[in-house]
Amino acid sequence: MPTQAKAAVIDEITDRFQSSSAAVLTEYRGLTVAQLTQLRRSLGEGSSYAVVKNTLTKRAAEQVGHADLAPLLNGPTAIAFIEGDPVTAAKAIRDFARANPLLVVKGGVVEGRTVGAAEVTALADVEPREVLLAKLAGAMLGNLSKAAGLFQAPLSQVARLAAALQEKKPAEGADSAADDTAAAADTTTAAQATDESAAADAAASTD
Repeated sequence: MPTQAKAAVIDEITDRFQSSSAAVLTEYRGLTVAQLTQLRRSLGEGSSYAVVKNTLTKRAAEQVGHADLAPLLNGPTAIAFIEGDPVTAAKAIRDFARANPLLVVKGGVVEGRTVGAAEVTALADVEPREVLLAKLAGAMLGNLSKAAGLFQAPLSQVARLAAALQEKKPAEGADSAADDTAAAADTTTAAQATDESAAADAAASTD
């Protein structure tokens, strides 16, 4: 590719990174043109899904401060540049990948922050932003400053928090069960102590 043509491609990719609310890097090996067209349409109006050259994309990523995307730019790569709601697009990509396992999500950029494949998946599993924030804010009523800060948090942070909370549920369930068992044991011991004390008082009164 002539140098001028390469520069034009780099400029185009750079513009897309800068103007998009999110960019999801994928491997598309084995997918047909028809399948790729289906995925592109599912992303919503204004969004695009295009096959890119890794070397040129690395240079574009460096220009917009995302040099850390370089490890993801290996093998056949296509990028979904999202113009609308990142959550909606992430759900569309997740659903397509479930129906077409040949699509592999590598990671990407969400609201200016580089994220891994797991966070893209977590973003797809996030409830509508208003619902999620309402639930989290409700749990923070004792600290309104934290709740206010959460409402201003980037969507990528909300996705990470949702993923972390999901991972903690099994551990918290085990801890809760242990606490309940300990509490029950303490209650039984206290009851036994009360009964013994009452019996002793009764005996003393009789004497």
